[in-house]
Amino acid sequence: MSIVHERRSDSVLGHGADAEHAVLRPDGEDNELASGSSAGKWDQQRDSDSDALPSSARPALRRFGHHFFSEELSACRREYLKPVLRATILTLILTWASLPIYWGSLSAAAKLTGNLEAWVINRDPGRIGLSFENAILAAPSTGSGALWWRLVNASLAGDDDTIAQAIIGEQAWVAVVVSENATALLTAARASGDETYDPSSVFTVYYAQATNFDCAQARNEVATGTYMLPIVTSLLSNFTSTYATGSAQRFLATIIAEDGTVNTTALTNIARAPQTMTPGVGYHTVNLRPYTASVAQAVLLVGQIYLCIFTFIITMAHATARDFVRRYLIFSSYVAIRIVTPLILYLPLSLCYSMVSLAFKLPFGTRYTYGEGFLLFFAIIYLGMSAFGLALEAMTTLLTPKFIPFFLILLIIANISTAAIPPELQPKLYAYGAGFPFWNLQQAMRTIFFNTTSHLPTNAGVLMAWILLSCCTLACFTWLVRLREVRGAWVERGRGRSMKAPRDAKGKGTAERGKGGGDEKEKRGSGGYVDVVAVDAAV
Repeated sequence: MSIVHERRSDSVLGHGADAEHAVLRPDGEDNELASGSSAGKWDQQRDSDSDALPSSARPALRRFGHHFFSEELSACRREYLKPVLRATILTLILTWASLPIYWGSLSAAAKLTGNLEAWVINRDPGRIGLSFENAILAAPSTGSGALWWRLVNASLAGDDDTIAQAIIGEQAWVAVVVSENATALLTAARASGDETYDPSSVFTVYYAQATNFDCAQARNEVATGTYMLPIVTSLLSNFTSTYATGSAQRFLATIIAEDGTVNTTALTNIARAPQTMTPGVGYHTVNLRPYTASVAQAVLLVGQIYLCIFTFIITMAHATARDFVRRYLIFSSYVAIRIVTPLILYLPLSLCYSMVSLAFKLPFGTRYTYGEGFLLFFAIIYLGMSAFGLALEAMTTLLTPKFIPFFLILLIIANISTAAIPPELQPKLYAYGAGFPFWNLQQAMRTIFFNTTSHLPTNAGVLMAWILLSCCTLACFTWLVRLREVRGAWVERGRGRSMKAPRDAKGKGTAERGKGGGDEKEKRGSGGYVDVVAVDAAV
């Protein structure tokens, strides 16, 4: 590198006539620039860089020679701040438009626990069963800490296996079963000193942690762990504690005679089986569908956000690539590549996504064979990626790549809001989630991973409906944009003819014809052309 001194007029530098300044030159250019050549490579590059600036600002600007708040950069600062402020304002609007959707989906959960259906099956005609029924009837039915308790006739409920299948089949969230003749069994155990008596057998709580209501461990902690189970266990703990105290008092009153003598045999039996007194009654839980694979959390909720991001990258790349061919394609061919190309690209992406999940040993073999489960997972991921990707592809036509990131955020939040917690714990507004991709992807994957009730035909149907809808909207939006472009081309053609007419009248211009025999082209601007044949074909 070398330093070359140049002289510029006052109109160039603005520092007085014949002001001199030093310019840093690349080595090898000194001779050319020092010789007085005004068309050197460095000057050409500098001039080209300043072409984008307002004409009033160009004369006073030097490369690498100003502070941000320099007076000469006032016009440039305005051009810099316009897109920054515009993006900030749009982001603020998006914040208020989208975040309340997600915030609102979680805000009322504690007050809506009364929508969670809970069964009580009482098989004990004695004091324990009747007392528990009264406790259930006295329990709150609305507001925080409430459940939708239903007393189910024991003869209609069936045996334990039938009840368990009902919970797995999503007929209720939880079932509390009072064991048959529980009061009589407790009385007999106290009287005989039965050491095998198990107080926890009095109540059995059936629930399914990984049912379709709960799609991920994080949401189990919110739905099952934070709301349902604490309410049930709190009610049972209070009841068993209160009942055990009263039952012990009644029993002790029977073994002490009016004259103060004590039934030593009864005391001996109590000493042999103290669990018949404390706690006397208890409960145990049965998790019918335990959440055994914590790694599934990666694909059930967060992984779907990644799917959206991956398809967004493909959409942006495809939008750039289309510009090379779209002006030369007829409408049907253009729409075809917009639909078919992404669908082909999603195949290897979906396969790679599935292979990563396979490497981390997701439980593909819970309901089906391991191979069948993997293929089903791959198919459902492909449908989900196609649903997301084609929706972005369609909206890119209207919003353009400049604004499509805002739609991406809205799409993710609208989907994830309905999948954050079960619909029973959300306002009715969020019932739309049943027709959105996130919810159906999660249901399908829970069926594959945890053998929950299968909704695979419905899930696949919803995803394919999204794909079909996106294809239709993409074609319509593309047709509207193409129609606008064709009309613009005809306007340019008309302007070209009106400008040529006076010249032809004077004999100074004739229409140009292409070598192919009839490809009429007319100049537009400085060297641009409108292909009339292509316009005719597009129309």
